[in-house]
This record gives sequence, C-alpha cells and structure tokens, in this order.
Amino acid sequence: MRVAVLAHGKFPDRAKTAVGVLRYADYDVVAVLDRERAGSRVTDHVPAVQDAPIVAGFGEVPEPVDALLIGIAPIGGGFEESWRPDVIAALTRGCDVISGLHYFLTDDEEFARLAAENDCELQDVRRPPDDLSVSEGLADGVDAEVILTVGTDCSVGKMTTTMELAQDARKAGYDAAVIPTGQTGIMIEGWGTPIDRVVSDFTAGAVEEMIREVGDNHDYLFVEGQGSIVHPAYSAVTCGILHGAMPDALVLCHEAGREVIHGYESFPLPPIEEYVDLYEGLAAPVSDTPVVAGALDTSDLDDAAARQALTEYESAIDVPATDVLRYDTDDVLEAIL
Repeated sequence: MRVAVLAHGKFPDRAKTAVGVLRYADYDVVAVLDRERAGSRVTDHVPAVQDAPIVAGFGEVPEPVDALLIGIAPIGGGFEESWRPDVIAALTRGCDVISGLHYFLTDDEEFARLAAENDCELQDVRRPPDDLSVSEGLADGVDAEVILTVGTDCSVGKMTTTMELAQDARKAGYDAAVIPTGQTGIMIEGWGTPIDRVVSDFTAGAVEEMIREVGDNHDYLFVEGQGSIVHPAYSAVTCGILHGAMPDALVLCHEAGREVIHGYESFPLPPIEEYVDLYEGLAAPVSDTPVVAGALDTSDLDDAAARQALTEYESAIDVPATDVLRYDTDDVLEAIL
C-alpha cells in the first residue's frame, strides 16, 4: 500500500508513530506531511529508514497514493483541527485514512460523509474489539517464551526495542513474533489490540487473549510495552499488560539523561536501580518475572558519551544492555533467549 504520513510540526522527534512506520512497516511511504520541514527529505532528519519527500500538505502528495496515515500520537490522543484540511483532501481524492488517535474519525460527521461519498475507509486502529473480558491467568500456558518491554517512563523506546529484538531474533534463526499493544505497533504488524483504549477491567484479558491466540505458533513472543509503572497517568495500562502477559522475562527501557516524567515534569524519575525491584515485585504475585536485559536510548549523545551512559546503565540494573539502534543486540538477545 502506498501511503502519505501526517506529522505536522512534530517530525521526527515528536512523531514516533511516523518514525516507527518508516522504520518497520511494509507500507510504501510516498510523502511525509510537515509544514515546518517541507522541502527536505526524511533521511535528512532520520537515518536508516525508508526515505520520502517532506511536503507542506496533502495537495502536494504525488499520485498514486492509497491512504493518509496520521503519524502523530499526542498526549491524550486528540485531533488537531489544523489537520482537517489534509484529511478532507485525502478523502476527496478517494484515499483511506488510518488513525491511531483516541479521537475516532468514524465518529466525525464530515469525515464519515466524505468517506461514504468517495468510497474510501476510515480506519481507527485505537478502537478495541467489543468482546473483551477479564484475564483468566492463563498466558503462561502457551508454548512460547514471553518477553515484555517495560519502561522507566513513556516514550523511552519500548516499541522500538520490541521491534528490533524480534527482528534480530528472527535473523538469528528463532521463530519470534510481536504482540502489538499500541497504535504504532498495530499499524506496523497489521493486527493487535490498543490496550490504552480498553476498559480497565479488561486490559489484562486483552493481552492474554492475544498471547493465547498466537503463543503456540512461535518460540518467542515480544510484547510491546506501554507507559511506565511510575507514570501518574499511564501506570494502569502498564500494570495491565504486565499481569496479563505473565511474561518470562522483562527488558527495561530508558532514555539517557531523562530525569523527569515526560509531560509531567514536576514528577522526578526514581533512581534507575529501583525499577528492577518495582517491576519484579509487581509481577511476582502473578508470575516470577526477572528483568534480564536493558535498552538505552542514547540518540542525543555522541559516541563516547553514549558508551559511558550505557556502562552506567548496565551497572545500575546489573544486566546486559544496549542501544538497539546504535549498537548490536547480541548480548541482550543472549540474555533473553
């Protein structure tokens, strides 16, 4: 499918869905929409991903194009009205629109009317199934080993770490699959359940259902983590995934230099070494789940500083760690697999 990706004013640092799609999805990206970066190209800003021109609006997207994908996931998942002209332009050209927002495009009267008139589809990937239920505590019964990425905060690389480790495990000859739990993972993998949109009682059950659906078909399942157990807004979804997955191992993700919670800067992060006990202790009543490896985002550091930060991070959590985009994952995979 040929898609354009909307990322106005956010590309690349605050458009993790857009970057995730460019890095991992099978889509053929024909353009990225960002008024502030128009005239440049994707790889001028992000190395080692699918390249495409950056344009100011959908009217500049070259044909053929099948869909517009909203590549921004702001706090709260709202729809910015400044995006409306691009969505209208896409629907008028008969293109589908794929969204991972909490704001459902199918509930927008104007978008729904235009989609019907132009025989195209609005895909709200953050709309969960209607038939979810509570966990039965059965995820540990699948044949696969289950690995869950957890974080010191939101936006510290859990999705990227999940995708990179699963990809590298497959390259090493293992039968590995991803359990997508967020809008970006769902867009990349083409299936999954958006756990942060599920009724609280059903979050663990939704994760368990996905694991039981595919867990006997693979040797390893890499579960995409969400939020952080210390996050004042997102801790509930983190706990739901942890208990629903009943994982065999955890990979702790962190961004080098992060000292306060993203979007909630009055809340400092606890010391890194405390997270191991926090996650293992929370998991313990449901499953004996150790932190076996770490992943550190060092993208804002030069190489010398990155290596020093990684050494300090490994020492703090007392397990192998790597930056999955900057360095190899051999030691981390060995600890996991």
